[in-house]
Amino acid sequence: MLDHLGSCLRASDVKESLRARTPTLPHRTDLGTALCFTARAEDRSSTWLPPTRIPDRVVFEKLVEVLVFGCAYWRIADEGCSATTLRRRRDEWIEAGVMDELREMALEAYDRLLGLELADLAVDCCITKAPCGGEMAGRSPVDRGKRGIKRSMVVDACGIPLKIVIAPVNHHDSPLLADTLNTLQRLGELPDRAGVNLDRAYDSHATRQKLAARELRAEISEKGKPAPVTATKRWVVERTSSWHNAHKKLVWRTERKGRVVDFWIAFSNVIIIVRRLIRRAWTSYRWESRPRRKP
Repeated sequence: MLDHLGSCLRASDVKESLRARTPTLPHRTDLGTALCFTARAEDRSSTWLPPTRIPDRVVFEKLVEVLVFGCAYWRIADEGCSATTLRRRRDEWIEAGVMDELREMALEAYDRLLGLELADLAVDCCITKAPCGGEMAGRSPVDRGKRGIKRSMVVDACGIPLKIVIAPVNHHDSPLLADTLNTLQRLGELPDRAGVNLDRAYDSHATRQKLAARELRAEISEKGKPAPVTATKRWVVERTSSWHNAHKKLVWRTERKGRVVDFWIAFSNVIIIVRRLIRRAWTSYRWESRPRRKP
């Protein structure tokens, strides 16, 4: 039937096609042996080396970009450094306390070269968003119940960030004052009758008692009276908060773990302190890589 002249298939072609589609079962065992891990390990040469570790400088520059732009890790990653490497190296530095030590080194260098002005301190809080929730996040009373966190910060008279306390956004500013001032114990003794400049949210008898117990002079704006921020010494803490908010990783916090939040805040403090150190030292010191113009 398939051998007539009008047929496009012949019996010989059908046999060849069937023979070609015959399953090759004997070769499957050889294929599995070739693909197994043991066989691949035996075929490796003796000169095989593990992948080289990406330098810390490359990872540090990538994390600076993540801090400034506030974007996801995979958007900054490239062929030279993956997002997994950024997260893994970040966790390694958190466990080792690298960023906290770097912040203390930058603060000590600033105090040694220029000197911290601790006679007039300023304390204030700043609210930022935390859409992913997580630790330290709370429902905001001023943003329709959305998630957020609050930074309670103390700075010196020039706006250098000394310490920052993180709390949920639904905590009032006044109760956070004691925890914020307690962090100054690591700096040593403060000058006699040092002043603390506060806004009207701290205007209460309890706040004045807390400052008096620490022998600190209270400079608090009174409720119901206009007090422009430029008329007091409190404007420096507002400026420092704007410097922090220039780092978008702190404005739109997507990290859920508290230790990661502390890492990024310490990272931001390091950048702010180093930049202020270079700017103020430009008028007092000279060094080889000193820029020609004031930074």
